Amino acid sequence: MRRRFRLSLRVKLALVALVLLVIPWAGVRFINELERVLLEGQERALLATARAVATALHDRPQLLVATPARDDAARREAELELQRIAQSEGPLSEQAFVPRPLARESELAARKAKQEIAAILRGVQRTESRLWVVNRRYQVLALEGSLRRAAPAAGEENWLREAWRCAVGWLIERPSENFAEAVPDDVLATGRDISSALLGTPGTRTRRTPDGRAVVMSAAHPVWNADEVVGAVVVEETTNPVASLRSDALEQLLLLTLAAFAGTAAVLIGYATRISMRIRRLRDEAESAIDARGRLARLAAGSDASDEIGDLSRSLSEMLARLAQHHAYLESMAGRLSHELRTPIAVVRSSLENLRLASGPEEQRTYVARAEEGLARLNTILQRMSEATRLEQALRTAERERFDFGALVRGCVEGYRLAYPATSFVLEASGEALDVSGSPDLAAQMLDKLVENAADFSPPGAPVRLRLERRGRHAQLAVENRGPGLPADMRGRLFESMVSVREGHTGPVPHLGLGLYVARLIAEFHDGAIEAADTAACDGVIVRVNLPLAR
Repeated sequence: MRRRFRLSLRVKLALVALVLLVIPWAGVRFINELERVLLEGQERALLATARAVATALHDRPQLLVATPARDDAARREAELELQRIAQSEGPLSEQAFVPRPLARESELAARKAKQEIAAILRGVQRTESRLWVVNRRYQVLALEGSLRRAAPAAGEENWLREAWRCAVGWLIERPSENFAEAVPDDVLATGRDISSALLGTPGTRTRRTPDGRAVVMSAAHPVWNADEVVGAVVVEETTNPVASLRSDALEQLLLLTLAAFAGTAAVLIGYATRISMRIRRLRDEAESAIDARGRLARLAAGSDASDEIGDLSRSLSEMLARLAQHHAYLESMAGRLSHELRTPIAVVRSSLENLRLASGPEEQRTYVARAEEGLARLNTILQRMSEATRLEQALRTAERERFDFGALVRGCVEGYRLAYPATSFVLEASGEALDVSGSPDLAAQMLDKLVENAADFSPPGAPVRLRLERRGRHAQLAVENRGPGLPADMRGRLFESMVSVREGHTGPVPHLGLGLYVARLIAEFHDGAIEAADTAACDGVIVRVNLPLAR
């Protein structure tokens, strides 16, 4: 036989906790979307800064001084100058990079123009950004700022945060400020942002530093003189600030996710452990409730908890209590059967013995009659014991028909007055027809059981009352008798099989506790219900049968 893979309750709840993985997934999606929005905002901010500087340089051609050098030589010198200045420590405004030789007046004018441009750049410069201006000959006229961010002062970083970052560094990469700021050879000559700006259209570009450790975002805006483009303003920044925010957010998300997983797992494991302990305790109580001989040794008290396990515990306790009552009845059933069988057997035995010693025919007939009475009583006992089984089989094949339940009750009551001459019967019923769908023979058998039960418990001279009336779409029959009330422990079990409240019964007819059980089966066959309760004055019992009326 193939063994099934079993999972404990704790493992199942731990697997349920994996649903929490949707939280970090949604968080990463949100952080990535936020990063995209921030990068778009950074790009727009760079373009706005370039536009502001270009606006300050509009219609001021004297600031964009160009040397009368050949185009190819000027371009190469500009590229070399840009790289050299980007790697130097001092500001570009103090570097002289106009090709030699120049006239002294031109040199002074160029230097003055560059100083003025540098002042304009310093006025709009932002931290962690670099601004530079080129003319149409790709000559760098000024450059201000740095792409690197300042390192945090000693003591500003929390050691705990640093330890956490070191621990998750393999999972969440943080941007590095140790990158090369030098401008690659192709930025000035082939950069699409500068080329687009010199053609009159603002442009943007995203590139990596030469060492690949950082991403640089740049925006270029044209500088106009009347209707002619005379240069371009370029603003550069790295995406490290946005990447740092993304890394911080991912670290916080990871920390919160781990805390949520740890807390949820602890709660679920504790909850599963508590449930497992309660289930094991319930199992132990169920196992110890029955001893090795099959007897109920101890009953579970039942839990006071209001959850499903508490309901199960109370149901199990109630079931064991009912089993104990039924077991006690079955144990007393042997004594009851022995008592019921002892009398007819003794009658038959004594009759046979006397018949052997009888001398005359008249005396023999007397003993034979007594023996026949004993045998008839034995036959009645056997019939009662198999009555419920035969009825259950008959109900499966019984055919339904429409009949007047009121007429049936009135006819049966007339017969009961003849069958029970010592008991008076009072019927309260209107003359209207109460048609039901079912079997009139079975309905009469149900009424026989109820009347027999009421007549047995009624004291001498007390009448048995029957009341038949319409209750909405139901016909209700009530059979009431004076006498003792219902035992408290038998109220919910009165209509079960082999249950009897008669103690020490010595009547001519044996009672095995099947009459009301048969009545319940017949009522349920007619889609009805049956119940028993004490009378309002607590001086007897009333049994009510509700049968639905036929449509």
